[in-house]
Amino acid sequence: MTVDDHQLRALRTEDGSFSLFSPAVGEAFHSGRGALAEARSKFVEPAGLERWRPGKRLRVVDVGVGTGSNSAALLEAVADAGLELEWWGLELDREPLRLALADAGFRGQWQPRALQRLQELCNGAQMLWGDARARLPQLLDQRRGQIDLVLMDAFSPSRCPQLWSVEFLAGLGTLLQPGGRLLTYCSAAAVRQGLRLAGLEIASIAAPSGLRAQRSDWSGGTAASPTALGGDPRLRPLSPMELEHLHTNAAEPYRDPTGTASRSAILQERQRRQRQQLAGGAVEATSSWRRRWGLESGAGNPQ
Repeated sequence: MTVDDHQLRALRTEDGSFSLFSPAVGEAFHSGRGALAEARSKFVEPAGLERWRPGKRLRVVDVGVGTGSNSAALLEAVADAGLELEWWGLELDREPLRLALADAGFRGQWQPRALQRLQELCNGAQMLWGDARARLPQLLDQRRGQIDLVLMDAFSPSRCPQLWSVEFLAGLGTLLQPGGRLLTYCSAAAVRQGLRLAGLEIASIAAPSGLRAQRSDWSGGTAASPTALGGDPRLRPLSPMELEHLHTNAAEPYRDPTGTASRSAILQERQRRQRQQLAGGAVEATSSWRRRWGLESGAGNPQ
């Protein structure tokens, strides 16, 4: 997927924070309810920074750096917690970050120290530009089993399935140290199933995660780890409804064995497998699951 740099449009989310919309992708970079609130509630708070003592060097990978909001929010929180940060970013397109850093509103959202550090990081060697699938092996060679946090904020699976495949998620999981966490806004059954197939334990980020409550907000996102995620009030086990979601055709994961497949090829193969699974009676139709749980078609988290 290539984002058309010339068509990116700046916008303000409901909390007044800076975001972008890409007509080429057909999707905004953040929830309209709040780019700043989303960064803090779906990534920083579920990270559980209090798990580490002051002085600890936290190793973080930001997948889909975009405007840099998630890392900026983390930079502020890490400084407040007395932690140090070792950071790597994976991003295809330089333009979103350039636009954000040039925007006075964006710059005004952050403490000067955090903003300066974000600029240094993104101008340094730890910023890995290009297709994240091609750059991930470099991180695996250097930091396999050492990463404390992975912030997974790529465009949604239907728009960018390349970064939500079982294979790519497994690579991210391999980066994690035993107590590390992968955090994402996404609650799609295909992604959760992909994380489980990658050998990770998963939990739901408690909704509404500091954002405006919606009836459909049954999950604030997904956390995954090589070890069980328990004892954190910001995370909870999957509910019976969510577990049943993983037995529907929506849970057919995205697959990209070569790490080079196009968006259309990945989607077509998934659709073929979904038809095959439904025809064989191996899974339930997602529409039936929705009706049983009183979910409006197309609303809320399920995908």
